Amino acid sequence: MSTSKPTRAVAYLRVSTDKQAEGGISLEAQRAKVEAYAALYDLELVAVDVDAGVSAKSLDRPALDTALGRLRSGEADALLVVKLDRLTRSVRDLGELVDAYFARERWALLSVSEQIDTRSAAGRLVLNVLASVAQWEREATGERTAAALAHKRRQNEYTGGHPPYGWALADDGRTLVPVEAEQEAIALASRLRDEGLSLRKIGARLEARGVRPRSGGGWHAKTVRSLINAKEAA
Repeated sequence: MSTSKPTRAVAYLRVSTDKQAEGGISLEAQRAKVEAYAALYDLELVAVDVDAGVSAKSLDRPALDTALGRLRSGEADALLVVKLDRLTRSVRDLGELVDAYFARERWALLSVSEQIDTRSAAGRLVLNVLASVAQWEREATGERTAAALAHKRRQNEYTGGHPPYGWALADDGRTLVPVEAEQEAIALASRLRDEGLSLRKIGARLEARGVRPRSGGGWHAKTVRSLINAKEAA
């Protein structure tokens, strides 16, 4: 970004329906703060985009889409908010915005309350910390989810979607019970693989015995591999 002319900024304001009158975050208060900040730091405020009565549960918001579009189109060089929670309350969503817009210094992120200005080295440091926290949360959430699903599988509990080959959903709607014929197919595929047969030949053997995938088609390398993986995960 050139230092010979003011940074062009688009301000993004947001209030949710149940927080219209809270001190300091009303639309009027936010507008006054971004205008004062722009004047103080020599920003050219090219637009003020407002989501009124919209929660921060997702990034799918009309005015936010417009504001980000101004960055992509070259109309603005920076996104200005009063507080980061006006942009999003989700660390994960903040991480997505950082990765998509602000990590490579193509556009700047400015926040009045947190004094974040990614045009400076200090501001970029804060941004990197935020991005690292977002990445940590994504990975930690993934690990927790994987551990929970693995525990359910060990307990033969249903984890959503179609029950895997070899299993069916019990009458209680949450427990998986083995399907004898499919379990035999899994054991046969695993044994043939141990004997050195290729996935294609294993599929041919299964078909010769009248064993078919649930889809009713033929066995392919991918579906045979899924049988063997099911045996290994058991």
